[in-house]
Amino acid sequence: MAFTDCTKAQLQYCKVHDRELQLCDGTTLLRQDRYQELLRQGFNRRQLTERNVLPIPDSFRIVALGELPKRGDSKPNWLTPELLSMFLYQELRPLQQSEEQELIMKLCGLVPPEMLQLLTLAQLLRSSKNALLHGLAERLSTRRLLKVGRRLKAYPSSNPNYVCQILQDIFLIKFMPSLTRTALEQAIKQAGIDFSCNMGQTCDWNQKQISVVHNKLLIGKTLMQLPEKSLEQQSKVPSTLFYEMPQHVMLLEHLLQDYLIGEHLLLVGNQGVGKNKLVDRLLELMRRPREYLQLHRDTTVHSLTVQSTLRDGKVVFEDSVLVKAVKTGHTLVIDEADKAPLNVSCILRTLGESGDMLLSDGRRILPHGASATTPNCIETHSDFRLIVLANRPGFPFLGNDFFAAVGDVFSCHAIENPTPDSEMYLLKRYGPSVPNKTLRMLVNAFGELRTLADEGLLNYPYSTREVVSIVRHLERYPQDDMCELIGNVLDFDRYQPEALQQVTQVLTKHGLLIEAYAKDELQSLRNQRQLQLSIQQNSGLDVSGSKLGKFDQNNEPHVGGNTWAGGSGGRDTEGLGGKGGPFRLDKGHNVYQLSDDEKADIPEKIKRAAREMNRKAFEEKLQEIKMSAHDHRLYAQLIEPNRKPVQQLRAILEAVQTKSKERQWQKYQTQGELDDTRLIEGITGEKNIYKRRSEANPWADYALTKPNRLKLVVDVSGSMYRFNGYDRRLDRESEAVLMVIEAFDGYEKKIAYDIVGHSGEGWDLPFVNMGSVPKNDKERFDIIRMMRAHSQFCWSGDNTVKAAREACTTLGAELNYDNGIVVVLSDANLARYRILPKDLALSLACGEPKVKGYVIFIGSLAEEADKIKTEMPVGQSYVCMDLTKLPQILQQIFTSSLF
Repeated sequence: MAFTDCTKAQLQYCKVHDRELQLCDGTTLLRQDRYQELLRQGFNRRQLTERNVLPIPDSFRIVALGELPKRGDSKPNWLTPELLSMFLYQELRPLQQSEEQELIMKLCGLVPPEMLQLLTLAQLLRSSKNALLHGLAERLSTRRLLKVGRRLKAYPSSNPNYVCQILQDIFLIKFMPSLTRTALEQAIKQAGIDFSCNMGQTCDWNQKQISVVHNKLLIGKTLMQLPEKSLEQQSKVPSTLFYEMPQHVMLLEHLLQDYLIGEHLLLVGNQGVGKNKLVDRLLELMRRPREYLQLHRDTTVHSLTVQSTLRDGKVVFEDSVLVKAVKTGHTLVIDEADKAPLNVSCILRTLGESGDMLLSDGRRILPHGASATTPNCIETHSDFRLIVLANRPGFPFLGNDFFAAVGDVFSCHAIENPTPDSEMYLLKRYGPSVPNKTLRMLVNAFGELRTLADEGLLNYPYSTREVVSIVRHLERYPQDDMCELIGNVLDFDRYQPEALQQVTQVLTKHGLLIEAYAKDELQSLRNQRQLQLSIQQNSGLDVSGSKLGKFDQNNEPHVGGNTWAGGSGGRDTEGLGGKGGPFRLDKGHNVYQLSDDEKADIPEKIKRAAREMNRKAFEEKLQEIKMSAHDHRLYAQLIEPNRKPVQQLRAILEAVQTKSKERQWQKYQTQGELDDTRLIEGITGEKNIYKRRSEANPWADYALTKPNRLKLVVDVSGSMYRFNGYDRRLDRESEAVLMVIEAFDGYEKKIAYDIVGHSGEGWDLPFVNMGSVPKNDKERFDIIRMMRAHSQFCWSGDNTVKAAREACTTLGAELNYDNGIVVVLSDANLARYRILPKDLALSLACGEPKVKGYVIFIGSLAEEADKIKTEMPVGQSYVCMDLTKLPQILQQIFTSSLF
């Protein structure tokens, strides 16, 4: 149930205030006794009808269906006091396992062992107190279990690991965030299901073949009688280049099975894994005509159902491809479904669930077999099917979660990248003359890149599409450089140096040499608009000694010479491209570079003087920020080993999107999409007859976008200093804090953060205040010194639980942010102070649903941290003894809390 305020007011008026209702077109609906009173006053029914006054029969009732409000949902509670006074309520409890088993047995026949395992898992999820698991119980609803039961009845499988594939399709486990996936896998094991199986390894590929004999289609063991189609229908049957690798043949068999039992299909996967190819090949084999519809962010319910055009000066409404497919019985393929707004997704859900759909022009689509005698009704053709394609939910696509909204209505299939053997099979077909060694290198390299993307270390999930593109090019132009071909694929990552460096390392490790591309040598050859001119000659000018140049107030370019600071190709003074200067200085001008030989041909005395001046200038720079050379060396020792994790964390932060409002339709525009409500104005010559989607005016009806909020609670207790020599826990925490500060630099508008500490002396010790983040190395290093000094001199004690509770509570009271995250760093020294893990878990949960709390143990005596983790809820605690794993942990936290 999703009532607007207007709908609630109208219903309340109809139900409570004498059962009367005023419609938008002026029609008045009256209760029966008041209508009879008007008749007694001299009006007749014809007169009242002409005046749009109609009676409400005494038998009229309103039956409303709705779901209980969810705890932790950010949406307003629809069950308001006004609605409570309007209805009599009946709660429909979930079926017990025995009742559900009896229902499935009556509707689907015998209950196989796989179904018993699913029933056990469903009850386990529904009764779980873990919020993550309880939320997953909806995906094992009674409707979903009946779908599985019908499929098992029609196509039983002898594969003992078949239940693994069923669970994969129901939950899309491989596409889940790490926290949710770990929690679900533990629940699956608890239900007695062996989830360590691999369908690809247990499948007999030799039995997975496709053949068409005597007008019968056979895929694997699934048989279909092919229909006879007219010439017009055959013209809409897709035809595509498709190589039948074993993994895709198995997927085609599963799709065919669901199609034959009457299910609508939903294919979910990364971009470039072959979703469109699979669907086109399936329809081609079945000889089914196809209608194609691609959704986008600006798709509306009106454009989904009706197409309005201007023809001969008249507005003509034509059926959309959706309505045409419903009428003719064609298969409607809806692509990019995750891009559409949620209200459009709900329309598709209604069509797939009940076959009922109200069109924007007043007509109604009715399911097949329903009475369609009313002129404005369209009966669904018996052959009509929906096949919906969508990207995986969550990071990095960040579209609407179409699977969560409508997944239980469709038969879902997770489309992954091929296995290495299947991918080799495919690439050999695309490039038969390409050496197997090259193909194997590509398969292994891109397989590792996909693994890094799954782990969150890369944003872009490299798919089979990119590999096929490279192989097809090599097949046609074998003389082309591999560096150039792979560079075409990697151009997307050129603007993220840390990602490009990581991708380059992986490809080089597998024998694909692309150093030229990574070092920008190839890019400079491509860019024909900027040519480099190299003249091999000696300037003939000697250095006289390093000195500080004059400062040019006009900042004009200076080439050669030894007078001005910031020149190019000169000598003695600070600048770029010259020789003998004390240090580099960039003023933003073109660089004229002297040759390396001339730069090296400098007397040792001059070099030594230049180095001394360089060190002196560097110390003066440090003095500006009040940081000694010794402090600088200590700071470098902490931050240098973690430069790569900092880059990874910054890449993750780059992908974090603040949850904001949808763009709004702006009417009366001079460009954009034609506004259907202003077609007549267009005929008369007006120009502002368009509409377009754009961000709402923040100074009008909508507030500014709020940032997300992070509070880092660090452990500065005495045990951190005491046991630092044992496992470097204080050093590790110092590096972790610096990593966060360095990575978050420049992202304060996306995630506002502060850092507090806890020890035996307190639980809210401020180190970094929100809005006053450190600006330079000196300020960052001062924070580390304050932390270490407090840990050295503080009294013994532990306030971990109190610090976590205080952080979650205070963060929950703040109003100027969207989402809150509390991350507690601790050394797991809880047993000494008789602190139970459940107490820590409760303190981290006291800010829910707005604030999510987590703890990361960065130190431990023996196995204490691992023991605490097992006793806390899944996904709430982590053990990080290797600091390079911290970016992945933080990404898991951000993914589960923000996306």
